[in-house]
Amino acid sequence: MLLVKRAVQAAVRTNHCRSFSASQTHLNQRKGLVLGVFEKEGEEGSLHLTEAAAGFDQTLSGKLSELLKISGPAIKKGKSRIFYGLHEDFPCVAVVGLGKNSVGVCGAENWDTSKENIRQAVSAGCRSLQDLEVNHVEVDGCGDAQSAAEGAVLGLFQYDQLKSKKKTKVTAQLHGSADPGWEKGVLYAEGQNLARMLMEAPANHITPTAFANTIEEKLAPHAERVTVNKRSQAWIEEQQMGAFVSVSKGSEEPPVFLELHYNGSPDSKQAPLVLVGKGITFDSGGISLKPSSSMDAMRADMGGAATVCASIVTAAALKLPVNIIGLAPLCENMPSGKATKPGDVVTAKNGKTIQVDNTDAEGRLILADALCYGHVFNPRAIVNVATLTGGILVYVSAFKSPVLTNGVVVTGDRVWRMPLFQHYTRQVTDSQLADLNNIGKYSRSGGACTAAAFLREFVTAHHWAHLDIAGVMSNKDEIPYLRKGMSGRPTRTLVEFAAGLAHHG
Repeated sequence: MLLVKRAVQAAVRTNHCRSFSASQTHLNQRKGLVLGVFEKEGEEGSLHLTEAAAGFDQTLSGKLSELLKISGPAIKKGKSRIFYGLHEDFPCVAVVGLGKNSVGVCGAENWDTSKENIRQAVSAGCRSLQDLEVNHVEVDGCGDAQSAAEGAVLGLFQYDQLKSKKKTKVTAQLHGSADPGWEKGVLYAEGQNLARMLMEAPANHITPTAFANTIEEKLAPHAERVTVNKRSQAWIEEQQMGAFVSVSKGSEEPPVFLELHYNGSPDSKQAPLVLVGKGITFDSGGISLKPSSSMDAMRADMGGAATVCASIVTAAALKLPVNIIGLAPLCENMPSGKATKPGDVVTAKNGKTIQVDNTDAEGRLILADALCYGHVFNPRAIVNVATLTGGILVYVSAFKSPVLTNGVVVTGDRVWRMPLFQHYTRQVTDSQLADLNNIGKYSRSGGACTAAAFLREFVTAHHWAHLDIAGVMSNKDEIPYLRKGMSGRPTRTLVEFAAGLAHHG
């Protein structure tokens, strides 16, 4: 028995494993299966198979259960173990740890731990099979097919379009009976992957014009419900968007004001949700030039526009019964002889003058004009999304984004009332030359709230929220099922918010 156990352990590895022969790898390991196991409550080291895993085990007369017992320690949450040759249809089977089945929603953070565990585990299993050059994977729904689909599709994403050596392209499908949650999860994840692709691509590939063309192409299959307007520089100037124009002046790339209308509600008169996204396709800082270190990451300074537009693509694919308007002012922020200089005064669409003391605080300038324009549509609510301030990390970790509104300020489990805004408003209205100053007096520690107070000067709608997503622009290891790189967050959150409005008002 000891010899058998050692032989099995030699053939089974956690997260890294070799097949029995090179020829078998080449010929057979093209299709794989991901199955889940839970930790048994109160029984350390014991595992409980999911319904799909138990069914698969039954077809093997309990062989999978037996191998799990003798192949090493119990599989930890988010880890995977690969077995070979168990089933002729699946030369490779990845069993993944889902953690405890009893975990649920964290009340303070409104965070569903069980869903996150599924995403993390399924992602680990799919990547393990991808590393073995498996190109098609069937995935256990693990009790929540939507989360499983999100874990698979998000976990397999890799931006390698510009590399000669690419990762194996893997297609994923639900194992077993059909579940509408799977298709929903695929659409949610593909939406976030679209945002990740736009944010990760180099700035010479995703210019304002290229960005707008990409979104137009993605929305083409939904033309009966969607209108795309790519507004030119002449239109921007006609709209008297002086703040937006002032940022774009230094670049050779022409600005684009991208306007998307998704008409999903059966009631054509339903007031729309307006989403506004900051679209700086490259941010050098302008005349207030940034340090060269990590400046390459500023190709993703259009993360707000990317997530807003990707969420509308997803809403259209889901056919959500809600009207949404997406606004994305797109331009580069570059230094040149034509660029706006520190101390210049510009006039926004609503007539307010702005003293630009720092050209690297440009996102709030282009958002100001877009927010003014958004009121034209009599929205039910306005939500703007922007990689606005590095100072946001003073308030929250890189794991989350705060929401600042004209009602309350929400950061995780903390809720602050509006006197906080009133305090910072005094800073942005204290300008020597104009109505407003684009940076105020506060240092980095107060910069996030100063920026939000600035934006509020351009909002008259009763329901407005500002998401500063600078802290979640990229992913290192905060979200295990996202590879290192640009995160595409919070695309799924925006889709879920729109779906909530559609179904609950």
